Amino acid sequence: MTAEQIASVEPALRELLKKFEKCFEDRRTRGHWLKYLVGLLADVPRKSIEPIALAAGVPVRTLQEFLSQHHWDHRRAEETMQRLVADEYASAGAIGVIDSCGHPKRGDQTPGVQRQWCGQIGKVDNCVVGQHLLYTDNDGRNPFSCLVASDLFLPQSWAANRSRCRAAGIPDEIGYRPKWQIAVEQVERAIGQGLRFAWLVFDEEYGRVPAFWLALDRLGQRTMGEVPPDFNVWTKPPAWRSMRPEHASKEVQQLARHSPAFCEQPWRTVAVKATTRGLVKLKVKAVRVQMVAEAHDHRRSASVPTDRRYWLLVTDNLATGERKYWVSNAPAETAWEELLKVALSRWQVEKWFERAKQEAGFGAFEVRTYRSLIRHWLSSRVAMLFLARETRRLRGEKCGDHAGAGGRRGQQRGLENLATVAERLERSDRELRVSSAA
Repeated sequence: MTAEQIASVEPALRELLKKFEKCFEDRRTRGHWLKYLVGLLADVPRKSIEPIALAAGVPVRTLQEFLSQHHWDHRRAEETMQRLVADEYASAGAIGVIDSCGHPKRGDQTPGVQRQWCGQIGKVDNCVVGQHLLYTDNDGRNPFSCLVASDLFLPQSWAANRSRCRAAGIPDEIGYRPKWQIAVEQVERAIGQGLRFAWLVFDEEYGRVPAFWLALDRLGQRTMGEVPPDFNVWTKPPAWRSMRPEHASKEVQQLARHSPAFCEQPWRTVAVKATTRGLVKLKVKAVRVQMVAEAHDHRRSASVPTDRRYWLLVTDNLATGERKYWVSNAPAETAWEELLKVALSRWQVEKWFERAKQEAGFGAFEVRTYRSLIRHWLSSRVAMLFLARETRRLRGEKCGDHAGAGGRRGQQRGLENLATVAERLERSDRELRVSSAA
């Protein structure tokens, strides 16, 4: 957004930020947050601390200290965001998308950085990985999406080196946790703030872990997730708890090829409308299965199946030929079309990440402390929430989060006025609070 465009939505930005007042004890700190958000929304060349500070007319060190040292409650700010979304964007069809995102980084100072899988570039590289939870109403015409939780994934190599963690400002209570455990905690926190999800969706990185499915079952959440080809299930309960192969669970890829439960049913062709992506045509087979509740213990005991039965769907994409395997804890009477529509909604998080990196600098952090990283992610998410709110309000006009908008057109236009806009927003905000107190 140019300075002129930001100025045109000044009342709406001020209204949104007023909801976060209680997260700040000091007016100057809140003013720094305002300037940082304006910088993230503006068309600066790179949305890291130094370019934002220069464009907003504040010392670079001031914004560095604002992120790393100033006293304000970023966890409370995230909870405020979650309650706002729950109050204003509740939807009977709301979907939570669980996903991680890698950000390529050089050096070894950024918290959590190491060589690991980076989805952004599709290979193992030096990067920082965040674990995230997206809320979307999955509306077919103008979807609302908001990233309601973000946490750092701390690799085991970091967690084992507490001196390195302390140097990066990582609290001692934060250690290594698998991504699926972080995701479960994020869902619990979001539910605690009033958010409700009709479905939770995720890819095979999470779906491969039976304990993850069972944890979401305990939360009472309906789920639809991808599982890898070697994921093990039973199409019917084993006759005996035995180590013999005929009583063992089987890989889903083998069941799809050889099990009578699949081989004796015909393929069904299903056309699923995936929001703005148009129709996706799939060949589908599905059966009810039981997952592994307790895995075998190094050949001393046999695996134990769940009492609960789940859907197992096998899909072949007619356009690409790609085969995928899906599991859901939905009731037996649930239509396959509904399950597949939910499964395909996971692309909403990919779209959000793409736009957030372009429009709000989500991946542009250049920080060396844990607190700075978490606060940068939070600020970028609030900036994206603002764009999403304005999209809903303006409807037909194309602002940054509109389904048909994109790019960084006119990046430098109006940049010279950005400091003036930020100062006017801060002055208007101060005047509003003085008049309210009177």
